[in-house]
Amino acid sequence: MHPLFRRLVFAISFCLLLVLLGGEYGLRVLGADTGKDGAYRQIEVYSEVLRKIQTDYVTVPSVPDVTDGALHGLLDSLDSESSYLSPSEFKIYTERPTGGTASVGMTLAKRFGYATVVSTLPDSPAAKAGFKDGDVIIALDGHSTRELPAALLNLLLEGKPGTAVTLSVIRPNKSDPDKVPLTRADLTTPNMGVQQFDSGAILYLKPVTLSAARVDTIAARIRAMQGSGEKKILLDLRDVTTGTPADGMRLANLFLDKGTLATLSGQRVAKQSFPADPKLDVTAAPLTVLVNGGTAGAAELTAAALEDNKRADVVGQRTFGDESVQKTITLPNGAAVILTVAEYASPSGKKIMQDAVTPTVTVDMPEDQQAGGTATAAPTSDPILDKGLAVLRAKTA
Repeated sequence: MHPLFRRLVFAISFCLLLVLLGGEYGLRVLGADTGKDGAYRQIEVYSEVLRKIQTDYVTVPSVPDVTDGALHGLLDSLDSESSYLSPSEFKIYTERPTGGTASVGMTLAKRFGYATVVSTLPDSPAAKAGFKDGDVIIALDGHSTRELPAALLNLLLEGKPGTAVTLSVIRPNKSDPDKVPLTRADLTTPNMGVQQFDSGAILYLKPVTLSAARVDTIAARIRAMQGSGEKKILLDLRDVTTGTPADGMRLANLFLDKGTLATLSGQRVAKQSFPADPKLDVTAAPLTVLVNGGTAGAAELTAAALEDNKRADVVGQRTFGDESVQKTITLPNGAAVILTVAEYASPSGKKIMQDAVTPTVTVDMPEDQQAGGTATAAPTSDPILDKGLAVLRAKTA
C-alpha cells in the first residue's frame, strides 16, 4: 500500500469505527459530538475522500483491507490494551483454538507499533533464550506484530506443550533481526523468593507473580517476623506483571493503616477511590520497594501507593505503565473493539498508563543490563538490589 494512502486512511479511519459501532450509538459510546459540525460532518468528509481514492488512486484499492488495517492502527495507537479484532481474529480470541495453555513464559505489550517484551518468567523458555524487558519483537511466526492486535499477542504465545513459535527480535548493533525459536512448555507458578540480609535483620521478599494466594503468603511471612530478628523489609517487584488491581492494592495495604491506595476513573466511569483498610495492615517495619521496566499492572499500583503515602522509598527504574479497565464491544459484522474505558491513578493523581511509576531513587544500569541490551553472560552485579539495600540500611528500625 502506498505510504501516503496509508497515512490518509489512518487519519480518517475513526469515522469508520463510529459507523461500525452503529451510527449515533457508536458516536455516543466513544464520546463523539453527534452534531452536524461534529463527527457526522467528518463522516461526510471521509465518504468524499474515499470516493476520490476509488476513482483517482493509481490502482483500485481493496476498501475492506484498507479499513481493516486502519482500524487496527487506530486502536493500537490509543494504548497497550485497546484492540480492533477482525471477525476472524475475534473468533480466535473467543474460542482460543491453540489447543493448550503451555507458554514460553513471556509477557508482551504494544509499544510504538510493535510488540515489546514486558517481562519473562524465571527458568522459562523465553528467559533461557535470553529475552528480557524492552526487547522489540517485530514478528511472530513470520507475522508482523505491527499488524497483530494487542489482544492476540500473548494468546499466540500459548499452545500445546512441545510446539514451537519463532520470534523475530531486534538486537542492538545488528542490521537484521534475530529469529529465535521457542518451544512452549507447561510452566508452574514460580516460588516466592525469600532471603535475609545483614545477619537476618533485613527480610527480602520477591513475589515473582501476584495473586490473592501470593499476597496471603507474603502477609503470613511478614507476620512471622515477630521474634525472628528481622526488622526491615525489601520488597522486590521487578518483572512482576501478573495479578489483578485488587491484588496490587491489597499488597500495598499490608504496609498501610491509612491513606488512599489508588483511584479509578474514565470518561463514562465515575471516579472511585480505594482507601486503605487499617484491619489489613500487618507491619510498620521500614520498607524499600524495587521496580524496573518489567514492573507492570498490579505491582505498579502497589509501588505507587507505597511511594505516594510516604511509606516506602521506591528504588530502580521507571515502570512499564499499564493498569486499566477494558470493555469488549461486538460489532454487527462479527468484529469487535476492545476499548480501555477507565484507568487507575496513584494517590497523588498520576495516571499509571500515562506516567507509570517513577522511583524516588533512580538507578542507572550497566549497558549489558539495559532494556533491549544483549548480555553475553549472567550479570555479576545487581545495581538496583545494591542501592535498595543501601537505602534501607539508612532507615531507622
